[in-house]
Amino acid sequence: MATTVDATAETALARTRRARRIVRALGELHPDARIALHFSTPLELLVATVLSAQCTDKKVNEVTPAVFARYPDAAAYAAADRDELEVLLRPTGFFRAKANSLIGIGAALTERFAGEVPGRLDALVTLPGVGRKTANVVLGHAFGIPGITVDTHVGRLSRRFALTTETDPVRVESDLGALIERRDWTIASDRMIFHGRRVCHARRPACGACAIARLCPSFGEGPTDPEQAARLIRGDAEAAR
Repeated sequence: MATTVDATAETALARTRRARRIVRALGELHPDARIALHFSTPLELLVATVLSAQCTDKKVNEVTPAVFARYPDAAAYAAADRDELEVLLRPTGFFRAKANSLIGIGAALTERFAGEVPGRLDALVTLPGVGRKTANVVLGHAFGIPGITVDTHVGRLSRRFALTTETDPVRVESDLGALIERRDWTIASDRMIFHGRRVCHARRPACGACAIARLCPSFGEGPTDPEQAARLIRGDAEAAR
């Protein structure tokens, strides 16, 4: 298998068309692509996303049931005993900073948003510990408002697909937003994250077993032999680690 994509000779229109073909192809390859964090309310998703920084989604999902039960609303986080909260958050790493963020988020939501998570990006990013990535996760999955989540996987795949040359997440988000239809922003992010975790790894992408290799200018960064590449593909359990 070999790629015929020459990104250096690609027109803006051709790049847009290829980006949208990639999104569709990833949907066929990963029809079950979804957010891995468990939640039932916008507040729970906001908390889980804050806790996911430098931590696996699997570990966050192990920790959050106790956190959600102990702190059911914004006021509970605002009034949380710091030592008790830190004990619950310790397994996620950076637990002191995360406790600070959750207490601050609880206070801000209580004081400025009547205890409710706002459904606007400009309001979400004013909350302690909440940047555009976290805000877009919450908007896309809790409110159904399209948002591009640029985590390490989305950033890496965007550059490998030659959809951007940027490394700054805000600029990557802008470049992808100009190529992908707005209605697909959230699901495109989910699909790229799925693909990044399972196939297009940071160190050794499984190029020879990648179903969208023909659309990728970076084909060959990883093993191109199909059997060798197939051994690199991770299942759900491995990808969640």
